[in-house]
Amino acid sequence: MKGTTLLRVMMAIALLSPAPALAQQADLSAFKPGPVFTEFGPHAPVEGASAVAVASNSTFSIAFDVKDIAADGQRNRNFESAARFINMHVAAGVPKDNIALAVVVHGKAVHDLIDTKARAARDMSENMSAGMVKTMLAHGVRFIVCGQSAAAYGVRKDELIAGVELELSAMTAHAQLQQSGYTFNPF
Repeated sequence: MKGTTLLRVMMAIALLSPAPALAQQADLSAFKPGPVFTEFGPHAPVEGASAVAVASNSTFSIAFDVKDIAADGQRNRNFESAARFINMHVAAGVPKDNIALAVVVHGKAVHDLIDTKARAARDMSENMSAGMVKTMLAHGVRFIVCGQSAAAYGVRKDELIAGVELELSAMTAHAQLQQSGYTFNPF
């Protein structure tokens, strides 16, 4: 009997206490895309951010690493992170020409760089990332596919979205980018 009462009291306390996750809902209302990519890459202005990090003479050469494929019917969020980086820094005053980004893609994520024709031949759903990738390529963002992952998944160079590069491996691409002055973005 005592155990049942104690259990009821504990359940009542748990039900009356707000869950920490519910109490800390994110407010994304300030996040907007642009100024470079107006359809994707949302960011929020940050009052009081370090002026040194966003000085108009700042330069960035950054490599992103992407291995996760997009959920069906969605864009690859990790590709969009590169667009968000550009949008947020240009909005903060860094000239777009001072930003060089490379997105190194391996694992299943190579499927998010297959063109429409190749996806149809493979009986795959529409590539929701394709338009975003093409726009980012047009703005100088490099997409580099790991040749080892491409081989593992049977993806040929001619099946990739036009402008996407194919390298021997993701490791090779990262090593070459680092030797060219790119830093690695872990996000």
